[in-house]
Amino acid sequence: MTISGKALSALKKIVGQHNFTKEIEECACYSYDATAQHFLPDAVVFPQNSDEISKILSLASKNSFYVIPRGSGSGMTGGSLPVKGGVVVVLTRMNRILEIDCDNLIAVAEPGVITSHFHKAVESKGLFYPPDPSSSDFSTLGGNLAECAGGPRAVKYGVTRDYVLGLQAVLPNGDIIKTGVKTAKGVVGYDLTRLLVGSEGTLGVITQMTLRLLPRPEFVRTMTAVFESMDIGAETVSEIMRQKIIPRTVEFMDNASINCTEDYLHMGLPRDAGAMLLLEVDGNKDQVNSDIELLKNLCLLKGAKNITIAQSDLERADLWKARKAISPALFRLAPDKINEDIVVPKSKIPHMVRKIKEISDETGLLLASFGHAGDGNIHVNIMLDKKDSEQVRKAEIALELLFDYTLDLGGTISGEHGIGITKAPFITKEIGQAELTLMKNIKTAFDPKGILNPGKMFTSLTD
Repeated sequence: MTISGKALSALKKIVGQHNFTKEIEECACYSYDATAQHFLPDAVVFPQNSDEISKILSLASKNSFYVIPRGSGSGMTGGSLPVKGGVVVVLTRMNRILEIDCDNLIAVAEPGVITSHFHKAVESKGLFYPPDPSSSDFSTLGGNLAECAGGPRAVKYGVTRDYVLGLQAVLPNGDIIKTGVKTAKGVVGYDLTRLLVGSEGTLGVITQMTLRLLPRPEFVRTMTAVFESMDIGAETVSEIMRQKIIPRTVEFMDNASINCTEDYLHMGLPRDAGAMLLLEVDGNKDQVNSDIELLKNLCLLKGAKNITIAQSDLERADLWKARKAISPALFRLAPDKINEDIVVPKSKIPHMVRKIKEISDETGLLLASFGHAGDGNIHVNIMLDKKDSEQVRKAEIALELLFDYTLDLGGTISGEHGIGITKAPFITKEIGQAELTLMKNIKTAFDPKGILNPGKMFTSLTD
């Protein structure tokens, strides 16, 4: 779709000259995300409220040009990429926390609020917003909702959709809608809130959200446990769950992740370890101290070589430092990576860990794994040089084997990264034709002209 000069002038008038650009150098800054793929938009706009977004989408509907919503651009599957050109609508100016209601345990915020800023704001009031994607220092709440982000605390507290009570959103024709409620219960009509959360910006542009909060946990204790092999570490995770201990976090790193992170940070990580678990519990003081001792004894019983329990907030931060550094550190292993976020039933983690090793041996590629072992969410990173056609071919084989085995175990090919463009070719492995047709019909009902975030999830809609 070509955007006319008249339409571009109208866009500039809607948002103001300083919040519009079609300069190639400036547009290039909004042409990529964490996938490192690039698609240049025709223009970029920075609206400041729902009315401006409504006018933008109404103009796009009348003039038939594409609109792509974007937060910080930290997505892992290309969900905010302008794959067919069009106008990128950057929501970072809409960054206000409008309300924190301590009596009713809710907050109202705009989509451009940085996740960690929101965490700090509610925690200063003695409250707690559990969703905590690893990108929280730079990702936005709007992006979190669009992808239904998870994070380490999901094992105990659930994911983003579990904390969204209601939304304001703009439909592709420019209509502004409100969904959901501000109360704990509400079953009037279809649940449009849950439909929009995780829809990757293909159904509407979220402009405001009402979020459920919890009382802030009184105490938190954190520990790491080092194991000789990934197998033993995975078995330990399964045993923790069988013992009905529910930590708020159960993270793991394999040997490759440990070593590249040590190269990156030089903090004394055990290079010979097959696996390292990071475990965290929260609650009242007595329960937290009891739980951390139970976890310590269980890990030792399963063969942990070393246990470290943080004794201060500073030590807690140090234990987390390695986990949060893994993703950038992995580029020391290879110039490129394919980052997948499969999920398997928790009891099947040991099976998946062994399969990942088999795939690595079969393809000759290094597969580095880390992630949220407590809920079965494993981030498998296929390390390669994309300039090497043979490595690319082997990586494609590895992906097929990884996804097929994940589904054989009763899992899913994406736990929190979404589908976007990178996983769209594999969606039919998991979703049946009848279900896909229903989803495509929903997309058409919301967006009959196909102008909003084209080429995502259901590529056939716009091919």
